[in-house]
Amino acid sequence: MKREFLEGLGLEKEIVEKIIGEHGKSVESNKSKLKDITTDRDDLKIQLEQRDKDLKDLKKKAEGSEELQTQLADLQSKYDTDKGEYEQKLKDTQLSSAIKLALAGKVHDTDIAISQIDKATIELDTEGKITKGLDEQLKTLQESKPFLFVPEKKKQTFKGWDPADSNNDKDSSSDIGSNFAKEANSKGTPAEKAVNPWI
Repeated sequence: MKREFLEGLGLEKEIVEKIIGEHGKSVESNKSKLKDITTDRDDLKIQLEQRDKDLKDLKKKAEGSEELQTQLADLQSKYDTDKGEYEQKLKDTQLSSAIKLALAGKVHDTDIAISQIDKATIELDTEGKITKGLDEQLKTLQESKPFLFVPEKKKQTFKGWDPADSNNDKDSSSDIGSNFAKEANSKGTPAEKAVNPWI
């Protein structure tokens, strides 16, 4: 969210600062979650690499023993299955996290919105950011199910009159009381000589 966009909506500087601050907290929270996922992924990759190394060592030690070879083949098969499942789960988690980050602040409920999206057509880059496939689906989804999306704030426009410009110059600012005083002073009648209508 850009400061220029908010200022262009006519929001006061204090409100813009508050919105930018809250948006920054939200972005930092999402970055932190993504960092945790990335750390978990890297740890699991290290574990898989260690497993590969251990299996190679076992293969060397098992040479010549049929029973060990059979056990090793079973372990290798189980390992390959586990690895495939892990990689699929990791891919799904990365994809879901990237979609949630992209939808943050745009939809009322990210889980419902994600259930309406075909994840198979979405592509991620090496950093886990969405490169294509989501924008087109969001456009279609917004047309077919607009109730899922948070409405964009539009600048209010008034027809028939122009609101008075505010003047922040302290010397020229006035209030109702000072306007009455100026009006009374401009008539030139001293207060003690003025006719009291209440007598």
